[in-house]
Amino acid sequence: MSLNLLGLNRSQFEALCAEMGEKPFRARQMMRWMHQAGVSDFAAMTDVSRGFRERMEASAVVAAPQVLRDTTAPDGTRKWLFDVGTGNAIESVYIPEGDLEEDSAGDEATGRRYRGTLCVSSQAGCALECSFCSTGRQGFNRNLTVAEIVGQLWHASRSLAGGLGIERPVTNVVMMGMGEPLANFDNVVAAMQLMLDDHAYGISRRRLTLSTSGLVPAMDRLRDACPVALAVSLHAPNDALRDQLVPINRKYPIRELLAACVRYIEKAPRDFVTFEYVMLEGVNDSLEQARELVRTVKPVPCKINLIPFNPFPDSGYERSPGSTVSAFRDVLLQAGLTATVRKTRGDSIDAACGQLAGRVQDKTRRVMRRMEEKRA
Repeated sequence: MSLNLLGLNRSQFEALCAEMGEKPFRARQMMRWMHQAGVSDFAAMTDVSRGFRERMEASAVVAAPQVLRDTTAPDGTRKWLFDVGTGNAIESVYIPEGDLEEDSAGDEATGRRYRGTLCVSSQAGCALECSFCSTGRQGFNRNLTVAEIVGQLWHASRSLAGGLGIERPVTNVVMMGMGEPLANFDNVVAAMQLMLDDHAYGISRRRLTLSTSGLVPAMDRLRDACPVALAVSLHAPNDALRDQLVPINRKYPIRELLAACVRYIEKAPRDFVTFEYVMLEGVNDSLEQARELVRTVKPVPCKINLIPFNPFPDSGYERSPGSTVSAFRDVLLQAGLTATVRKTRGDSIDAACGQLAGRVQDKTRRVMRRMEEKRA
């Protein structure tokens, strides 16, 4: 099997070049061709020696997962379904925000302000089974490889650049797609290091966000290995409710999770953690729960991101009314917290937060168990 170069970080690529008798700068040359120019044909890498290109052609490939479906919503959100083999498929979502928006990332070529966020998957399915998440309902098959993770960004950057007429359409990456990123720690960290590399995508640490359900030991490892912006799926103000919504809480309860957040901030590129809180009608959206949330997160410098629930079949939940969300937010604001309500994007193509499902050959028997429960 040919080596997929999308899975190599700079040091690994330089080591490969050394094995082939080439100087380290050849790795940086090829990385720029692959990741920045979106080139997969070695023959087109014209500043690389012909002999090296021919040897690469014989032993390596530059290959993202195959696209099975490409869908664009009326609001400009775009979703790709990628084939990752053995009957599994994962989804990635691109969320553009208008070219006139005042954002610190601008396209140098056009002078326009533009923010384009790519939501990247890390696993085929998810083993954590958060009750309000469509991905969790699909079960779990396997971790994605580094090449499969980076390949989502490679394909999106390549596909979008020409159509949007801007040099760097992806300004931000969020590891918030299918799967729990920290459950695939080594591959996710290696992929993020490539995203950060100036010879690859050059995304700043502040613009690369990892979202976790709260795997505390892995959060500590991430702080030391690759500190990027951190988002934590909190979704409840107390352990009793969070145990139901986010089952990993039974292993790492809120007190341990918040302590890990405080430790993480010591090395993080931002001086706060974002707490994600999906608004579920009649479940976690009362004013008393808002006041309890204020008390719960008080030890942690944070921002609260309130997320309107995005429905999926048989979820058992309903979205909190807009007035309820606003009242909940106002309690947080009056207590001095920073709180925002996420604008729903891509829900018409099932690309909104919590809706990504892909196609998963479940190894956990979760889907089968749920079907048996329904029949009973």
